[in-house]
Amino acid sequence: MAVDIETGLQGVSRRRVLSLFAHGLLAAAVGRPALAAAPSPVVVLTAYPEEVMARFEAAFEQAHPEYRLRLLWRMPHDALPYLRQPRQGGVDVYWSASPRTFAQLAAEGRLQPLAIDRSGLPDHVGGAALADPAGRFTATEMAGYGFVVNDAALGPLGVKSPDDWAALADPRLAGRIVLPNPARVGFAPVLVDIVLQAYGWEKGWALWSEIAGLATWVDSGGTFVSDEVGSGRAAVGVSIDFFVVSAIANGAPLRFIYPSHGGINPAHIAITAEAANPEGARAFAAFVLSESGQRILAHADIRKLPVRPAVYSALPPDYHDPFAAAARGAYDYDGVASRDRLPVVASVFEQMLVQGHDTLAGLWARIHAAEARGRDVSAARKRLCAPLLSEHEAGVPNLHRRFRARLEGTQDQPRLREEIAWQWSAAKARAAVRRLLEEAGA
Repeated sequence: MAVDIETGLQGVSRRRVLSLFAHGLLAAAVGRPALAAAPSPVVVLTAYPEEVMARFEAAFEQAHPEYRLRLLWRMPHDALPYLRQPRQGGVDVYWSASPRTFAQLAAEGRLQPLAIDRSGLPDHVGGAALADPAGRFTATEMAGYGFVVNDAALGPLGVKSPDDWAALADPRLAGRIVLPNPARVGFAPVLVDIVLQAYGWEKGWALWSEIAGLATWVDSGGTFVSDEVGSGRAAVGVSIDFFVVSAIANGAPLRFIYPSHGGINPAHIAITAEAANPEGARAFAAFVLSESGQRILAHADIRKLPVRPAVYSALPPDYHDPFAAAARGAYDYDGVASRDRLPVVASVFEQMLVQGHDTLAGLWARIHAAEARGRDVSAARKRLCAPLLSEHEAGVPNLHRRFRARLEGTQDQPRLREEIAWQWSAAKARAAVRRLLEEAGA
């Protein structure tokens, strides 16, 4: 591993410093022939933590002593501009969990064909694509979306563990659900879209409105969801599995539940178009996808979902197998079909359900109380559930282009005119619901 000196990124292990020092001494002692035989560097840009990459570094270099990894770290929203630099910043391999970044790089011609053996690797799991049809990138592992539960906090509410999204629309969960804001948390837009695909546009937004009315928010990553549920401040949250697995490994009293209608966020690997070491890049990509590499991803300290089905036969019985779940219909979600609309969906969600949330929560409390008394407040419920735009309007390419710059995790961007209009429409809808409830005596 090496330090990215230009940008000040850390990443040098003591072992690597000693290794490089030793190689230098050896070269000095034996002269030019040793220099010629020195391992060639493979530069990998990634967002994986150092603990994960250290395992791959050691295993790959043992399997391929002719290469040495040089690791650079960039989060997804920083990776795209980095890889748009001249010579793509010297990067050979990009490996990260950011499907839209890979799609954008491919569209710009910044990736070359992987050209590696994919025997034993499926192209899909359920409705989710695992490989680029043009062969420029492929999935290496999956993360699953679902529910994080604290049984000690959920039990006193008299609510069963949720098995699907509709179970979260339970009035007894008021104030005890925590959600990530999809306009602020990079993995969360897919969470919203899973429900919209599974239940349909109209019913999906209606369900999200009711769930949001019972929920509180976090504006940072999934670790904050786990913290809220683990502390008991919330009884159930919505997150992605690897955050929860990490919290459980650190002693948090949590369970993760994969819903009946789920979705995956695949991590991909690709070779840059201007890779200085394409042979080494292919060797590393092939290693990650091999049974050895896939077993590393399933290690108890990492616990990802491998993309090689054969690996699951050797894993514990309680280890989630997405291929088996897909056979039951759990992964019909098509992320490619909805990818372009995700920034739009995230923004609509924020204007409709996050902004003015206190008012939204109060209106849902009144609706639930009135329904418990047998009052007919169906008109108010219908109005509060109505989406701010139609599915057709959300699919307009021009709208997608206006929101395309909003990559995963970016914040504090100027508001677009559509967002101002959506916020105004949401406030107008809440005022109308208030009037309808007053007319119904609720």
